[in-house]
Amino acid sequence: MATDIHSTAIIASGAVIGADVKIGPYCVVGADVKLGDGVQLISHVVVDGRTSIGAGTVIYPFASIGQRPQDLKYHGELSTLEIGSGNQIREYVTMNPGTEGGGMVTRVGNNGLFMVGAHVAHDCNIGNNVILVNNVTLGGHVTIGDYAVLGGLSAVHQFVRIGAHAMIGGMSGVESDVIPYGVVKGERAHLAGLNIIGLERRGFTREDIKTLRSAYRMVFAPEGTMSERLEEVKGLYQEHALVGDLIEFIRSRESRALCLPHQEE
Repeated sequence: MATDIHSTAIIASGAVIGADVKIGPYCVVGADVKLGDGVQLISHVVVDGRTSIGAGTVIYPFASIGQRPQDLKYHGELSTLEIGSGNQIREYVTMNPGTEGGGMVTRVGNNGLFMVGAHVAHDCNIGNNVILVNNVTLGGHVTIGDYAVLGGLSAVHQFVRIGAHAMIGGMSGVESDVIPYGVVKGERAHLAGLNIIGLERRGFTREDIKTLRSAYRMVFAPEGTMSERLEEVKGLYQEHALVGDLIEFIRSRESRALCLPHQEE
């Protein structure tokens, strides 16, 4: 289809509009915005700031994309918001650009689903195929790995990392890093095991899952220190990529503590 811009839409001079873009009624597109080929703004969408949106992304009514970060330390620096291709950004979603204190860029990967009312704050780094269910709130500087799923009404503290293929239960408050492949839940979220269902759905083999479960039990066993347990697991499973991801994630933590199982688990 040819590019289709509704007569009521306002497109600022300087905006870059790709081929086959559809901009519906009452949308507003700022001067520094770049819309890739096949992007659709359904209606009443505002895209502003130094924002780029990848090919085939669809944005639904009343989403606010690229507006000034909600950070009192922001003083108008020319930061950016980079959104990948093939995303679905539903009604009332908000995404903010980066700040000087976080590298000047917020990044959203490809093929994500951002459901009604989700918020991606300044300086977040979101992987591919991520799902934020209704009203998920991310604080600034949050990192989310590929294929992670965040349940409705969950909130993630600033600087938290959520590993690839992790699952966050609905209404969870996540204050600590979440390991790849893990499941966390609770008003103050605790680690509740591995995301077995998600791993099976994504085609991980039964043997991979079995090995990962064994490594998980060893890493979070009560005996010894975390450092000692990681060394033992690394020695036993040094050829296993998934276990390697788990160990590397834990060892590379910086700002936040690690989300751990309850003692009784």
